[in-house]
Amino acid sequence: MGPTLTPQLRGGGDPPGATPLTPEDLDGLIPSDLATRGDLDRAELENIVEARIWAAGRTWTATALLDAATVRDLHRRMFADVWRWAGSWRRREANIGSAPETIAVHVRDLLDDTQAWIGHSTYPPDEIALRFHHRLVLIHPFPNGNGRHARLCADLLARSLGLPVFTWSGGDLGHADETRESYLAALRAMDSDRDAVAALRAFARS
Repeated sequence: MGPTLTPQLRGGGDPPGATPLTPEDLDGLIPSDLATRGDLDRAELENIVEARIWAAGRTWTATALLDAATVRDLHRRMFADVWRWAGSWRRREANIGSAPETIAVHVRDLLDDTQAWIGHSTYPPDEIALRFHHRLVLIHPFPNGNGRHARLCADLLARSLGLPVFTWSGGDLGHADETRESYLAALRAMDSDRDAVAALRAFARS
């Protein structure tokens, strides 16, 4: 049985564009002392900081990163202290993303496409990392944490291509504010036109 959760944690506080947590998701919560969504945010942030420190201490190649097992392992490292389902593909329909039964195929296609873009220099390196980021968010492979995970993946891909990590405009994209709205608007522009990368590039490098 999962932990007893307060209405505040169950009931929302999700920023715009976030995947709402369902009762099924919340059954996978590991800490038993979280009373509010703010408590959950802090627990996740501590786990993410540890994962980023781990990732920063490693040398990444595009070949190693663009592997489904690595993609899942990064999510697991970011959230394994908080969620039992960390690193597991989403098994339910969500308000965004691929159907659950197609996630593994869509992720594999994205990884293959990204390898091809790199091999053929189809786009500039920055653009490759941002196109990869956009499609990973669009697939939404995990129950939650997809944006944060996709940004870390894009940062590591940029590093593997000899570039600095992205700044993502220096904002806290986990909360509703103008910075998050600009980020979501840039992603939506690419939803409509995959070649409309300019806004996301400007956001990610400002």
